[in-house]
Amino acid sequence: MRNRLPVIRTPLPFTLLIALLSTTGFLLAATQQEIWKRVSQTPVISPQGTGWESAGTFNPAVIRHDNKIVMLYRAQDADGVSRLGYADSADGSHFTRKAEPVFAPEVPYEMGGGVEDPRLVKIANLYYMTYTGYNKKDAQLCLATSRDLIHWERKGILLPAYKGKWNAAWTKSGAILSEKIDGKYWMYWLGTSRDHKDEMGLSHSYDLVHWTEATEIPVLPARPGKFDSRVVEPGPPPILAPEGIVLIYNGADDNLVYRTGIAVFDRKDPRKLLYRSEQPFFEPQLEWEKVGQVPNVVFVEGMLKDADRFLFYYGGADKFVGIAETHQLIKK
Repeated sequence: MRNRLPVIRTPLPFTLLIALLSTTGFLLAATQQEIWKRVSQTPVISPQGTGWESAGTFNPAVIRHDNKIVMLYRAQDADGVSRLGYADSADGSHFTRKAEPVFAPEVPYEMGGGVEDPRLVKIANLYYMTYTGYNKKDAQLCLATSRDLIHWERKGILLPAYKGKWNAAWTKSGAILSEKIDGKYWMYWLGTSRDHKDEMGLSHSYDLVHWTEATEIPVLPARPGKFDSRVVEPGPPPILAPEGIVLIYNGADDNLVYRTGIAVFDRKDPRKLLYRSEQPFFEPQLEWEKVGQVPNVVFVEGMLKDADRFLFYYGGADKFVGIAETHQLIKK
């Protein structure tokens, strides 16, 4: 479902702003070397068989449940219909998959294209999953809830397509902050502005089902001439840290090469941007990140803290799942 243009890959230096998790939260540090390292040089989840996950397995969400790390990943069949597969792991690197999907298209706004690109948060005793419902005509940001990550209850479309203060087309990629600010929940999301840029919006809610836009314009717009000149799309759910709201996001340039950036918003006002990467700190390098259903894509959608490391789960070329990590904790 990505817009396709001729891709000319232009390597960029890694000038990083990295958010590193300590026992008390994120510490921000700038460096000239790559901090993220790939856990494996090969994918941890790949397409298999001739059925529901034969064409692509990518864009994973991850969360802890019952002493395991659970991954929900987008799986496509040969007709391009997406479902969500389930895999779990004891160590965060080696996953065992279920034979059948745990979430598949059922309602009209999902039929034909499917259910795509989940994000997961746990609030109280309930798991909240934002996902994209795609019916081959419209893509719209939707919500489902679960207590076990297997059985799901749909809550419907959160942000309808073609509506809103600035969004003129589809809605996708809801990244919910699991802690309240000013008595409300907050969600960063993707919409398309009238000049055909995919940019980041912000909404708030009292009940996680009914959402109100918080800004008149994109909270994080595209930047001409930079790695995020065409697409600015939320990645994993943001985290509330002492330094602010830390949000990893996926940016694409005019050639639709997808790289990873970071934004930090004020912890008292989620609309107020404090910092944004000038350069990406993760980009396609390996063959399976450059060649797939859509070339030159790393798309981070899952993130968790594991002992002394921070794990980042990403889709490669809209076909595979990879993992990156950092161990380095840098003091301010």
